[in-house]
Amino acid sequence: MSKRYLILVFALFAKIGFIQAQQKFTLSGTVSEANSNETLIGVTIAVPALKTGVTTNEYGFYSLTLPQGEYEIVLSYLGFQDIRQTIRLDKNIKKDFSLLEAAEELEEVVVTDDAERLDIRKPQMSVTTLAAKTIKKIPVVLGEADVVKSLLLLPGVTNAGEASSGFNVRGGAADQNLILLDEATVFNSSHLFGFFSVFNPDAIKDVKLFKGGIPARYGGRVSSVLEIFQKEGNSKDFKVNGGIGAVASRLLLEGPIIKDRTAFLVGGRASYAHLFLPLFDVDNKAYFYDLNTKINHKINDRNSIFLSGYFGRDLFSLSENFVNTYGNAVGNFRWNHLFSDKLFSNLSLIYSDYFYGLELDFVGFEWDSGIQNFNLKYDLKHYVNDKLQLNYGMHNTYYVFNPGRIRPNSPDSGIVEEQLTKKYANENAIYLDAEHKISDKLSMSYGLRVSQFNRLGQDEFYVYENDNPVLFDPFTLIYREAEPIDTINPGRGGTLKKFLNLEPRVSASYNFNGKSSVKASYTRLAQYLHLLSNTSSPTPLDVWTPSGPFVEPQLLDQYAIGYFRDIKEGVFSFETEAFYKEIQNRIDYIDGANLIANNAIEQIILNGEARAYGLEFLIRKNEGRFSGWLAYTWSKSEQRTPPRDLTAFGIDTGRSDLETGINLGQWYSTPYDKRHDLALYGSYELSKAWSFNANFVFQTGQPTNYPVGQFEFEGLAVPYYGPRNKERLPNYHRMDISAILTPKRNGRKKVQSEWVFSIYNVYNRKNAASINFRENEDTGRNEAVRTAIFGIIPSITYNFKF
Repeated sequence: MSKRYLILVFALFAKIGFIQAQQKFTLSGTVSEANSNETLIGVTIAVPALKTGVTTNEYGFYSLTLPQGEYEIVLSYLGFQDIRQTIRLDKNIKKDFSLLEAAEELEEVVVTDDAERLDIRKPQMSVTTLAAKTIKKIPVVLGEADVVKSLLLLPGVTNAGEASSGFNVRGGAADQNLILLDEATVFNSSHLFGFFSVFNPDAIKDVKLFKGGIPARYGGRVSSVLEIFQKEGNSKDFKVNGGIGAVASRLLLEGPIIKDRTAFLVGGRASYAHLFLPLFDVDNKAYFYDLNTKINHKINDRNSIFLSGYFGRDLFSLSENFVNTYGNAVGNFRWNHLFSDKLFSNLSLIYSDYFYGLELDFVGFEWDSGIQNFNLKYDLKHYVNDKLQLNYGMHNTYYVFNPGRIRPNSPDSGIVEEQLTKKYANENAIYLDAEHKISDKLSMSYGLRVSQFNRLGQDEFYVYENDNPVLFDPFTLIYREAEPIDTINPGRGGTLKKFLNLEPRVSASYNFNGKSSVKASYTRLAQYLHLLSNTSSPTPLDVWTPSGPFVEPQLLDQYAIGYFRDIKEGVFSFETEAFYKEIQNRIDYIDGANLIANNAIEQIILNGEARAYGLEFLIRKNEGRFSGWLAYTWSKSEQRTPPRDLTAFGIDTGRSDLETGINLGQWYSTPYDKRHDLALYGSYELSKAWSFNANFVFQTGQPTNYPVGQFEFEGLAVPYYGPRNKERLPNYHRMDISAILTPKRNGRKKVQSEWVFSIYNVYNRKNAASINFRENEDTGRNEAVRTAIFGIIPSITYNFKF
C-alpha cells in the first residue's frame, strides 16, 4: 500500500469524523399572538436552506435541532404576518415569537400558509382542520355558528339528518367518535337534541378531526377523534365579545390577572326562545345554557399550569308532566413542563360527567342515569433531531356507569325506589409514536398503543346456563331473553373480565416534487365502551355500558391510501382518499329489545361485525376574494350479525348453526349508510364591509324500515317488516346562504360589530326526518306521512367585540 494511498484514506476518515462531530444546536420556544399572548397551534417554523421545519404543538411549543451555522427562519400561520429572521446558531437558543394579525387590503388577499390545508409532505392523512374564523362564516340553522354542523360539509362526515345529534365518520356510528374538549371526554355533543352543538365558537382556538391514520396517543374509539382546544385568555388586555341571535345569545370575557403571566377566560351561552311561548298560550319549554372557563398561569420559562372547565345543561318539558334535563360537566388541570429544549411534557388530571334526568309527573317518578370518568394522562414529546420526533406517555381512566335510578317524586306516587346495578371499569394504556423524516421524499409515522381494560366487580351479576344470556327458539325463529340461573355478588374489589389489545399504527408519505404526494396508512383501534341505542341518531336517553363477560370490545382495522396535490402554488389543492375498515364485535339488538331501565342488557345483545369502504374527494380554493371547497364521498356501510359461535376458540356458547342471527346472517345497511354525500361551500369577500357565504348539501336518504305487508289479529291490522334497513328515506338536499355586514369602525369607538343575515334551506325543501304509516280515517286505506323538521328559516345575528 503506497504512502499516498494511506494519506488519502486517513484524510477521508478525518473528513468523515469531522462531519460526524459537527456540532448541532437546538432552537426552541413558543409562538403566540402578539396582541393577546394566546399560544398558536400548528405554526410552521421553516428553514428554507435545509428544506426542513417543524410546527408548534398543542401548547405553542416548538423545537428544531440544526447543524451549527447561520440560517433564515420563516414563521407562517393563516391570518398572521410572516416573520423572517436570520439566526446564528452556535449554541442552544430559546426564542419566543409573537405573530401580528395580517392587516390585509382586500386587493391583496394572499394566504401564505393555510392551517386548514393538509401538508403534502407529512405522513399525516385523513385529518381535517377548521379555523374558528371559517366556522363562524358557514351558514347554519337559526344563525348560530356550529362546530359539528361545519364538519358535516367535509368529506366522510355525515349525520342522521336535520336536528339530529352526533355525527358519523366514514360509515361509523356516533358513539364511535372520541370527542375531546381540552383533552376531556364529552359524551354528548349536542344541545336541544341536535339543534346546536355544545361548543361555543367564541371560546374555541383549534378544531381537528382525525378520520384515519390516528396517532397512538389517542384511543378508546374506533371511528374518529374530534379534538377541540379552548382559548387560553388574553394576558395583555381585557376583551369582550359576544352575539345576540334569534334564539340564543353569548358573551365571552377574557383578560389578564397578572399581565403577561396569568389570564382568565369566561364564556357563556343561553337560549331564550321559550320565554316567548307563553305569549302563544304554550306551556312547553325547551332551552339550554352552558359555561366555558379557563385560567392559565406561566410560573416560569419551563412551567405553566392551566385550569379549564365546561358545564352545560338542557331542559325540555311538556307542561309539568314531562321534564327532561341532560348535560355535560368537565374539569381539567394541566401542567406543562419543559425538561429541556428537546423534551416537552404535559400532565393532565381530568374529570368528566354526563347526566340524564327524566321526571314523569303523570306516573309519579323521577329517573336519572349517567357516566363519570376520572382520567390521569402524562404525555411527552421528544424532539430528538430535525428528522425524528417521539411522542410517548400513559393514560389511565376510571369509569362509573349509572344505568338508571328510579325514585318517587311524591309520597303517594306508589313508586318504589330502585337503583339499577352500577358498573365500574378501569382503562389504561401506554403508547409510543414516532414522526420520522427518512429522506427529502419519504416520511413516516409509526407507533404502538397497548391498552388494557378491566371490567371491575359490581354488587349483583347474573349467571346464565352455558354463559348464554340470549336464547334462540328454532321453531318460531325468534331470539328471547334467557332467565338467570344464579346471582353472584363479586363486589367492586374483584374483576369480572380483563381485555388486552395491541394497537399498531403506521402511515407514510412519498413526496414527488414538492407539489404532490401519495400517502397510505393502517390503523388498529380498540373501543371498550358501547352506547345502547336503537335509533339512528343518539338521544339523551341512551345509556353507555362497558365491555365485559358478555360484550366484547370493538376492534377496528382501517386501511387508507390517498393522493394529494397543490395546484398553482397552493391557490388550489386537491385531496382524494380511499378507505376500507372492518370492525369486530359491533353489537346489535334482537327484535323487540327493551333498552330502557334494563338491568340485564346482555339478554338483548348479539355480537356482530361491521365494514365500511369508500372514496373521498376534496377540492379547495385557498386564496383570493373567493374561497371554499367541493367535497364528495361515495361510501358503503354494512353490518352483519350472525350467531356467535366461538367453538373454534374452545368456548361453548350454546349457539348452533340453525340460528338465523339478524337478517338471516346476511349483510345489511347500517342506519348511517349514505351512498352519496356532496357538499359545496363558498365564501366571497365583496368589500371590507360585505362578505357572502353559501353552502349546498346533497345526501342519499338514510336506511329505514317500512312495513311490507300486514295481517289481522283480533280485529287489529298488524304490520310486518322485511329485511332490516332495506328501505331508504328520500334523498336529502338543501341550500343555505348568509351575508355578513361589518360597519366601518368609528375611530372614537372601541366597539367592533357585525351583522349576520342568513337563510337556512333557501328553497324550502321539506326533507323527511321520518316516514310513518297510518290508516286514512276517510278512505280506510293505508297512507304514508312524511315528517319534516325544518322548512325555510331566516335569521339575524348581531356580533360585537371590544
